Order: sequence, then C-alpha cells, then structure tokens
Amino acid sequence: MSTDRRPPPASDHPPQPGQPKPVLRPDATGAATPAAQLASTRVVPLRHPWRWVASVVVLLLLAQVVRGLAANPAYQWGVFGYWFFQPIILEGLLVTLKLTAYSAVIGFAAGIVLALMRLSASPVLRSVSWVYIWIFRSIPLIVLLLFLANATALYPSLGLSVPFGPQLFSLDATQLLSYEAAAIIGLSLNEAAYAAEIVRSGLISVDPGQREAAVALGLPRHRRFSRIVLPQAMRAILPSYANQLIGLLKGTSVVYITSLLDLFGQVETQASTNSGEVIPLLMVATVWYVILTTVLSVFQYFVEQRFARGVDRLAQPGRAQRVLAAVLTRRGVAR
Repeated sequence: MSTDRRPPPASDHPPQPGQPKPVLRPDATGAATPAAQLASTRVVPLRHPWRWVASVVVLLLLAQVVRGLAANPAYQWGVFGYWFFQPIILEGLLVTLKLTAYSAVIGFAAGIVLALMRLSASPVLRSVSWVYIWIFRSIPLIVLLLFLANATALYPSLGLSVPFGPQLFSLDATQLLSYEAAAIIGLSLNEAAYAAEIVRSGLISVDPGQREAAVALGLPRHRRFSRIVLPQAMRAILPSYANQLIGLLKGTSVVYITSLLDLFGQVETQASTNSGEVIPLLMVATVWYVILTTVLSVFQYFVEQRFARGVDRLAQPGRAQRVLAAVLTRRGVAR
C-alpha cells in the first residue's frame, strides 16, 4: 500500500484569530505558492509624518490669529457691536443690496445679448459686441462711475432725434441721472462686458451634436436656445458667474466716490467723523461683506445642484455641503 507524502495545499483564506500563521510550503518547483505568499504578507499603512507636521503648524498659526483678534484692544469689539446694527449702517447695507441686485440682473441680461451677438453670423453684430467688451473691460470701474456722475456736464439734456434731422423729444439729464441711477448704469455696463464672455464660453461648451439633434427634430430657433442649449450651458456658466457676482457685490464699494452712501460709504463717513473708531468700523464693513458673500455661496451651491440633476449622479457632496443640506432640510428649506 502506497502512502501519499505530498504536502497539503495552502489555504487561500487568511488565518482566523488564535490560529497559527500558515507556513509557506514550496510547490513542485520549490517556490512558495502565490496564495501562501499573500496570506503571509502583512499590509503596513503608508505614513505621512510631514502631513501631520504641516497640520500642527497651520493650527498653531490659526490659533495665533484668533488670539490676536480677540486679545488686541485696538479692534474695540465693544464699539464694533455698537455700530454693527446701527440704522445708518443698515441703510448703507440696503443700498449695497439694491445696487448688486439691479446690476446683476441688467448686466447678465445684457451679457446674454452680447454673447449671442459675438456668436452671430453677422459681421456687424460680432464687431459691435467685440468693441463693447473690449472698451468696458479696459476702463476701470471707478473711472466709469466718475464719468457717469459728471455726465450731465457733457449732456445737459437727453433725447431722441432723427439722424441729421430734427429732434423728436428731449429730457433734462439731471432728473434722470441721479447718483443711484448713475451707479446702477455704470455697474451694469461693466458687468455686461464680463458676463458676455462667461455666457459665450458656456454656450461654446455645449456639444454641437445637441444643436444638430434639435434642428433635426424641427424645433424653432428660440426653443432650441431656451430648452436645449441654455440649460446645458448654465452648468458651465453658473460657477464662473457666481464668482463674478461676488466680485460685483464687493465692487459696489467704489460707488462712494460718486457721493452715494452704500455700506462702505456709510462706514467711511462715520470713520471720518469718529476718528478713534476707524478700525472697528472697518471690521463692521468686513463682517457684513463676509456674511453677504457667504449667502451668495450657499445660493450658488443649491442652484448648481439643480442644474446638475441627471448629470452628476455619482458626484458626492463634501462634508460641509452635506451638513448644510441636512440643516436646511430639517428646517424645511430644502427638499
């Protein structure tokens, strides 16, 4: 009777707790089997010591900044709390919100028109749009606002007339171009030039096959644009225009040069009157601008989520976004 002296095959499963580690047994060629090698290998996690060092350094610097803000008496946090909700500051805040809202709507609508003109087959429309964008992106905003604030000296009256013919009607320019109207017009003209390039880049990013399919289905031109092209382009337009909108919100701070008292204008006026409270008043403006830009960022997130439906199904929101969505859902704001 013969006896089989071959070694038993190595198990493909890792050893259970309490069991001895399997011994590597050579195969017919004398080398250990891959399953045995895998079972006997211990995985060592990759260590990142410099990552921990960098994190500790950043936390120490952050703690130093917080301590400097809290312990430095020059910030005068009591004065900051007094001015933060003063009616005169809230009036300037309302002016800032009004300028931002009007200029954003008018500038974005004009930017869509200019972008369509840039993409038109007409050389006249393309040239006019290009010249407009070139001029208003070249002029500094503060220069444009000063020019419009003094436009009544150049044009005392505004009207409509036949070219090289009689004038149909005329209006007093001083009644039309108030400080607020001049600020809205200047901000809108400047915003339209940048919005046009943002919208044009978003329209170009749409796959041409989408337009060809819409043409093949016989959709009218306006329906092709409003139902096919624009919804897809908005996914590329919104992130860039949200940054531009935040820049517009902060750009309204230069309108104080035209004697229009927005948030920064009111702060500047009160700082010139109360010379010992300049720093806390500047902190009031800073905190209000941070709050407003945070609100715009939250609005941007939810609008992007809406336009990304059915496209970014596998995209997972970040931790801060999940926490924010959970809080708003609990309060009945988000579905």
